[in-house]
Amino acid sequence: MPPRPRGLPDPQESGVPQSATEAHNASMPSGLLAERVRRDVEVVAHAGLDLDNFLSEALLSIQRAVPFVGACFGTVDPATRLLTGTRKSGDLAGRDERDHEWGLLEYGASEATTFTRMADVGERAAGVHLSTAGHTDESTRLREIIRPAFGYGDEARALCLDQGHLWGAAALFRSTDERPFQAEEVEFLASLALFMGAGVRGGLLASLSASAPGDSPVGPGVMIVDEADAIVQVNPGADRWLHELALGGTGTSPDGVISSLVGAARRFSRGDWPSPPRARIRTATGLWLVLHATPLSARNGAVGEVVVTIEEARPPEVVPLVVAAFGLTNRERDVVSLILQGMDTKEMGLHLHLSTWTVQDHLKSIFEKASVRSRRELIARVYFDQYVPRLSTGVGPSGWFTA
Repeated sequence: MPPRPRGLPDPQESGVPQSATEAHNASMPSGLLAERVRRDVEVVAHAGLDLDNFLSEALLSIQRAVPFVGACFGTVDPATRLLTGTRKSGDLAGRDERDHEWGLLEYGASEATTFTRMADVGERAAGVHLSTAGHTDESTRLREIIRPAFGYGDEARALCLDQGHLWGAAALFRSTDERPFQAEEVEFLASLALFMGAGVRGGLLASLSASAPGDSPVGPGVMIVDEADAIVQVNPGADRWLHELALGGTGTSPDGVISSLVGAARRFSRGDWPSPPRARIRTATGLWLVLHATPLSARNGAVGEVVVTIEEARPPEVVPLVVAAFGLTNRERDVVSLILQGMDTKEMGLHLHLSTWTVQDHLKSIFEKASVRSRRELIARVYFDQYVPRLSTGVGPSGWFTA
């Protein structure tokens, strides 16, 4: 399937109505159209496309049934549900000026239609107009950012779920002079959650072998964010890592990612977040970074500052993410762990109290799920190539390689 340029297609070329109002004046999407779009999304979700091409194809199909003028898609770390990047389409393309404020509201407030809240209550899709019974000013996000900055009157949100994990979420928008998203449309978006999740997970996996490893700057980055949400102090490592993130690996500027962590850290300080927030993000050069945010308290009891640290992910950080992406069982995860330790089939059988035949069955299943043909390919994929040269070096007391 040939790649499609990023962004939404020209409505005249695609046959999509030029506005949501025109579409609704004609009729609500028919059952036949909805089923056809659902089938299209399912097909592209399993077509082996990378993330950008999958999203372009999926949004093109979805727009036929649920018209919108702008869309923002966010990828999240499935282990923490924190933002790792955004991709924007339609008249939102290239509009990053409010990402910082958005991140603070998304993770610093407890609005019912935040992605994390929806995931907590099992709500796969939601419309702001519907959830507020038409009182959209009750949504701080819509009232303070979406309407004044972009002229949108309603937002529909849909989660992307796969194997019990949240992999991303889509936000679709209509302008103030268009009809709000209807219950039937939100229900239709909810029906796509598992297909979209499979497509996002598959898209991330398809990108692993396509990106080349790069040089890794050494040392953690540290930055201080003050009570006014401004970065007031950074060390040289933070400057280097922020530059790495700004190269485009996350699909957006690092501002939204940092502000999301800061917002969640403030909620943690208030007791509204279960643990200090952290996120794992893959850069344009193929490295995985781990970001942590922790609220600071002054000696005099004053609060408000947040420290954010950025460092290269170590194998213990990366492996759980890859295991989640491959969809391995607990036993298969154990086998992968032993493969990374260099054990052969017989040694793995003795360690796990399994026959060699059973270990080979697990290996076959792992290779199929990871789309590799050998243990060497699996190791390269788990460590994303740049870790392989370090496997023969010593390991220090921190658990990380010494060279």
